[in-house]
Amino acid sequence: MAIILRPALPLDIDALWALRTVAVRVSCATHYAPEQITVWTASPVPPAYAAMLAAGGGIVAMQDEAIAGYAMLDVIKHEVDAVFVDPAHAGLGIGKRLLAALEQLAREHSIARLHLSASLNAVPFYRAAGFTALREEAYAHPSGISLASVAMEKALAAA
Repeated sequence: MAIILRPALPLDIDALWALRTVAVRVSCATHYAPEQITVWTASPVPPAYAAMLAAGGGIVAMQDEAIAGYAMLDVIKHEVDAVFVDPAHAGLGIGKRLLAALEQLAREHSIARLHLSASLNAVPFYRAAGFTALREEAYAHPSGISLASVAMEKALAAA
């Protein structure tokens, strides 16, 4: 089945957040305690999502009429905010395609270096995509919990 990438729209936000919640519950369970995941996934959509979409920073992967994954770029902070794939569509290369599209979007915004805070389970994914680990850190999640993560960055080649 073909995967089509399209810009994320404001009306997608609730569906994106629901996908993110499922992805965190499934994909992060190998690296985080159940109590952390419960608090993490109970948090509401951050106000920054609407701003990132308004700036053109969201990309959605569609399979038929279903959202199979999405990625968010904060063009102000030069930061990959999110790359999530529905666990039912894992292993199909959707995350790689979304990240590549996000990098192209960053180049179009004249961003030369991308930063992100990777969940522990996502470090190998980002490393395989050319990101370099800078340091381990405690990410202060908006829900009030602290999550172990890895600060990473990637210099982007010119378009």
